This record gives sequence, C-alpha cells and structure tokens, in this order.
Amino acid sequence: MSLREPQQERSRATRQALLAAAVASLGEHGWGGTTVAVVAERAGVSRGAAQHHFPTREALFTAAIDELMTAWIDDIRGHRHELPAGPGRIRAVVERIVDVYTGPLFRAALELWVAAASDPALHEQIAPFEQRIGREAHRVVVELLGADESQPGVREAIQATLDLARGLGLATLLSDDHRRRAGIVAYWVTTLESTLPIAVTRDERVLRAGFSGS
Repeated sequence: MSLREPQQERSRATRQALLAAAVASLGEHGWGGTTVAVVAERAGVSRGAAQHHFPTREALFTAAIDELMTAWIDDIRGHRHELPAGPGRIRAVVERIVDVYTGPLFRAALELWVAAASDPALHEQIAPFEQRIGREAHRVVVELLGADESQPGVREAIQATLDLARGLGLATLLSDDHRRRAGIVAYWVTTLESTLPIAVTRDERVLRAGFSGS
C-alpha cells in the first residue's frame, strides 16, 4: 500500500463526516444557524480542513444534500424486491415516499431551498440540483409502481403523490401530526388504487408466465 492510499482514505472519511454534519446541523439549526465553522466542529475537523474540501458554504451544503438524496434513491431501488405484489404495493410505495419527505433529510433540504429563494448565489447552485432530484424521484416512483405513463392521468397521479408527500413534509415542520398524516395517506392510497392499474413488476410477470405454462 502506498503512502497516498491512507491519505486518500482519511480525505474521504473527512469529507463524509463533513457532509453528515452539514445535514444534521441544517435540520437542527436551519440555514441561518449553520456555518462552515459549526459544521467543522460537529464533524471533529478544523475549519481549514473543511474549506479544503468545500471552498464555499454553498458548495458544502449542496454536496451534502445531493449525496444523501442520491443514496436515498439508490436505497429504495435496492430494496424494491421487498415491496409486496398486488394492491398492497401501492400502499407500501406511498408510505415509503411519505416517510422520506417527512424525515430529517427533507427538513435539511427545505432549509436550503428557503434560503435559496432570497440568495442569488445559493439559488444558482440549488435550482438545477432540486430539478434533477425531482425528476429522479418521479422516475423512481414510476419504477416501483410499474406505472405506464402513456395512460391518461397516470403521470399526473405520480406527480400528485410526490407533491402530497412534500406538502406533508412541510406540515411536519410545525407539528408531528402523524394520525392526521396517516389518514391522508390512506385516502390517497385508495384514490391511487382506483386510478392506477395494479403494479406488476417484471419479476412477477416472469413468475406468472411460468405458472401459466406449467
């Protein structure tokens, strides 16, 4: 092992610690109370080390949300085999999406979006990222539901699901009204079950074809 490899490992570990600290601090203290110095202290590194990895505050927080949202999407895709088949699949997908948008990661991202609305420099970095995440989240829901967006109303139903989840995430900022949220989710699941075809994954189609041919 070369001397450079341990240095690279330490560098990656420092970067990951900074990203995790940035998200946690945003969720707890908001954009106004979260500085590079605060994040560096929380991560257990010097401010100089933090600025070496992320020259600006905007770069640090954009990278933090970007990486963790990407990890979330990858995790959902990686566990799609655990989703039930048939009608229960719609409920499982909606509940999973709502869990993400009412969780700490969305809260941290929201702090950035609100700050970006009045900060041109931050807006320039955040806007393309937010659009990309929105498109990717839509694509993931389509995949998980096995939805056919060529059918009338399907694309709108998927987007409405994401908009609903974001709205519930906003409501959670002020109070954790989980009972009310559960009722809304149950109503929306019923609506989707009546407007979307039952999701059938590729694996299910293979299994059904095998049974029908036996």
